[in-house]
Amino acid sequence: MKFKQTPIPQNLFVHNRKRLAQHLDEQSLVILFSSDEMPRNGDQFYPFRQNSDLFYLTGIEQEKTVFMMFPDAPDKKKREVLFIIEPNELLETWEGHKLTPGEATEISGIETIKFINHYDDILGELMVQNKHVYLNTNENIKFNSEVDTRQCREGRKIKQRFPFHNYQRLAPILKSLRLEKQEEEVNAIRKASDITGNAFRNILKTVKPGVYEYEVEAKVTHEFGKNLATHAYAPIVASGKNAISLHYTDNNDQCHDGELLLFDFGAEYANYASDMSRTIPVNGKFTPRQRECYEAVLRVFKKARQMMVRGTTIESFHRKVANLLEEEHKKLGLYTGKDVENQDPKKPIWFKYYPHGTSHFIGLDVHDVGTKQEVFREGMVLSCEPGLYIPEENIGIRIENDILITVDGPVDLMENIPIEADEIEQLMAG
Repeated sequence: MKFKQTPIPQNLFVHNRKRLAQHLDEQSLVILFSSDEMPRNGDQFYPFRQNSDLFYLTGIEQEKTVFMMFPDAPDKKKREVLFIIEPNELLETWEGHKLTPGEATEISGIETIKFINHYDDILGELMVQNKHVYLNTNENIKFNSEVDTRQCREGRKIKQRFPFHNYQRLAPILKSLRLEKQEEEVNAIRKASDITGNAFRNILKTVKPGVYEYEVEAKVTHEFGKNLATHAYAPIVASGKNAISLHYTDNNDQCHDGELLLFDFGAEYANYASDMSRTIPVNGKFTPRQRECYEAVLRVFKKARQMMVRGTTIESFHRKVANLLEEEHKKLGLYTGKDVENQDPKKPIWFKYYPHGTSHFIGLDVHDVGTKQEVFREGMVLSCEPGLYIPEENIGIRIENDILITVDGPVDLMENIPIEADEIEQLMAG
């Protein structure tokens, strides 16, 4: 079988399932469903992206997939069962190759592969034998959607068909497992980060007054595509006043002489995300005021990066970074020490110029599972992204790298991507 991306070794998915099994109650059945094929318009679908949890346990990226895991099943062949679409000539004529059972085993390490038409019968058999059923849904606290997912729809069907079972949430267990990245996962994030860095270096060579934001975005997309990657999220290419909007994604304005250009983009490689932010001068040379502001954010970034050690949390880390930025704000003349003394503690003055968080988890999702109260431990990957936004001066600056937490301290997975003001100017001049 030919893979579009270099496949992650199946041992990762086997290991992930073994780790999950250790956290389940006895006689438990886990059921996971693939993502929907999301309608676009007319007879078109958006490009398919697999449910992150299903991918985490199986490595399968195909639609209409179901995974069942019953570690205590009497029939050893049914302790792990993967259901896939049955390939046929007509389907493959229109949509291309579909996984064979052998290929599904090669990717996932799961021996028992069934076609999806056997799902109902095997579900009925395994439901009779278990005591607990683990179903899953997206429990990201920042996300709320009016669109129902296949996980929710199929979960309701199971509960209606088997109303007297003991149902439990799978998401908290998977969250805990996914927070600590294994070596193969870190390698995928590192690869995504390298691709992101190459895209940034390439656009430094071409940005100049008169270029449009969408032209810059196109160069990033091209670099991602030729390296078997996609965008991990909607890219931000924001010039001038657009950089004040934290999630600006229109990317349709022209870049003008004297403006700053803020980037926030990251490659997704083998379903693992990266997340980078940089800010550059459109004409290749920071003005004295722009450099003053940029260096202030960079100083905070470097100090903040060193704070990302085991035992801290996003919540406490953010408070410390806000204090650092407050001092830089005073040096920049944005407000005085007296203003700080007189501020409303519930509405800190620094928030006007820094209205977002400093960090989030990164993995199979760019805003990966985990809360602000999660204690940093070895294997976690998080962003470090201080910023400065001065609407009156059309200045928006954000600097962001992805950091791996280790026993020996933070490891910057993007340390080779240009970040110093002098280096940015030199590369743009070259």
